[in-house]
Amino acid sequence: MSYATIVTTLRAAGCVFAEDEAELLLATATTPAQLAAMVERRVEGHPLEHVLGWAGFCGLKITVTTGVFVPRRRTEFLAEQAAALLRPDGVALDLCCGAGAVAAVLAATVPTAELHAADLDRTATDCARSNLPATATVYQGDLYTPLPASLRGRITVLVANAPYVPTDAIPFLPSEARDHEPHFTLDGGTDGLAIQRRVIAEAPHWLAPGGHLLIETSTHQAPATAAAMTAHGLTPAIRSSDNHDATVVIATHPA
Repeated sequence: MSYATIVTTLRAAGCVFAEDEAELLLATATTPAQLAAMVERRVEGHPLEHVLGWAGFCGLKITVTTGVFVPRRRTEFLAEQAAALLRPDGVALDLCCGAGAVAAVLAATVPTAELHAADLDRTATDCARSNLPATATVYQGDLYTPLPASLRGRITVLVANAPYVPTDAIPFLPSEARDHEPHFTLDGGTDGLAIQRRVIAEAPHWLAPGGHLLIETSTHQAPATAAAMTAHGLTPAIRSSDNHDATVVIATHPA
């Protein structure tokens, strides 16, 4: 299958960046049969990252298997903010880690830090383990439940890209997300903040004095996220990036 044929096929299927996608598919496929199968899956609407088996994130190649939430480029802002706060002797936790993209950036940026990651889904945690160094520890379970008690009061950077799409908004998401990513990785409850509130409520028990909690959210949800942090004794600050089209609320635990 030629480059021109792939571009024409993808464009007919509605792929806006057909040329770029064609190049990636050609570079990834190892046989003509595999290439044809990959093009077919993309035409069927599967996320490009699931078709390729990886996603680009902060210059890293993150393995992404079918059924795992695809790391968004906007989340690079969350990873960059977390990396800037993580000291060489720090302890980091990537909560709701998915494929472990944020944790992978922390490992690459601050390799001497103690790194932990956790997610509810086994498929995601298996994927995260493949993306993280052997020195990182990955847990499967609901938020803080699987974490060892020895981490309490020691985490200096706690990062959470918890689901924050309001339930009623999910049907209006692009089909790639609503049809091919697990709904629990998207659904944040009635106002989109249900899981964030759970993360925030327990964070003070796990953060070290002076530690930071970073949560990705939307611009209009950020004030409510910050208010929840304040209610639990944390001091929040809202930061946004036009370049990433992203908003992150960073809270500091009292020293």
